[in-house]
Amino acid sequence: MKRAFAALVALILLCPTCFAAEAPVVSAASAVLMDASSGRVLYEKDAHTQRLIASTTKLMTALVAVESTELDKVITMKPEYQAEGSSMYLRFGEELKLEELLYGLLLASGNDAALAIAGGCGGDVETFVGWMNDKAAELGMEDTHFVNPNGLDHEEHYSSAYDLALLGRAVLENETLSKLVSTRSITVAGRSLSNHNKLLWRYEGCTGMKTGYTDAAGRTLVSSARRDGQELICVTLKAPDDWSDHAKLLDYGFQNWPNKLLARAGKDFRTLPVMGSLLSQVSVVTDRDLSYPLSKEERVQVRITLPDRVEAPVEKGTIAGKLSFRVGETTVGETYLLYDADVPLDTPRPTLFGRIKAFLSGGERPAALTEALSIP
Repeated sequence: MKRAFAALVALILLCPTCFAAEAPVVSAASAVLMDASSGRVLYEKDAHTQRLIASTTKLMTALVAVESTELDKVITMKPEYQAEGSSMYLRFGEELKLEELLYGLLLASGNDAALAIAGGCGGDVETFVGWMNDKAAELGMEDTHFVNPNGLDHEEHYSSAYDLALLGRAVLENETLSKLVSTRSITVAGRSLSNHNKLLWRYEGCTGMKTGYTDAAGRTLVSSARRDGQELICVTLKAPDDWSDHAKLLDYGFQNWPNKLLARAGKDFRTLPVMGSLLSQVSVVTDRDLSYPLSKEERVQVRITLPDRVEAPVEKGTIAGKLSFRVGETTVGETYLLYDADVPLDTPRPTLFGRIKAFLSGGERPAALTEALSIP
């Protein structure tokens, strides 16, 4: 009879008497440092306050555009797409592919490119902005509202450092956008474009993303960086010294919150006894790689949910149980345990005595006995 059990065991214990490194002091009014893979917040300062966000808005413009429209769609520049501030310098009547406009949007921070993308993808700018707000709700950006696709100041256009970090995760998960935001310079549509994000040159491992500035918003910046297989997202709002803020926060994250491997895909975990088969046992393996950023003093525990035995038949790759990893009372990751082999349901072949007994008891005669008794 199958019986499930759950065991709680210590998995990792790293210097429990150590003290966490002191968090850096930053110039930003609001800031967040987030692990891109897990979404864990490693640092925050006034993270949920709604603030003007300037051109970091364009990360959402780009995300909605690539999710709604093919990159080779041709968009025609119209007079109403002209805008104040930074520009790609589009000419009226000029036709560009969406991909070309996205480079102008994310590298040159073109406000005209933002309006052209919104109008070309959504049919009109208002419809596209509605899509931006829908996407914000989908991502859980509870402190965010958009009224335009370029980030020009408006009292109803705002976000928070935490929400922009959520947006940054979505951007990195999109293969097209992760390439675009990491591009240092490129020539498209006869224009030489250079990325405004100086961290691409100044910070080791920087992978993007987007700068912003208006007099009212101040300096705004979303950045990302990768080291040793770990990617971090940093956001600062109203930060006079944003380049320095990001370098300090990213260094703090990589040095004090490295990813620790909790589970490796395909690793043998345990063997289980099998009932109802000629095979006496079956191996169970972990389903996927699982990592989580941990400080030196954090203790991780794993809860194992697995039957003490299994009844045949069993199909390879089906779920046998689960590992749940916790830090304190918070679950930080889960992975299934899978059977590593097929186990057939086998019925033992009857002995000669058993077949004779079955015949004498009136049951169906075994084939071998039927043949013997039919001899004249």
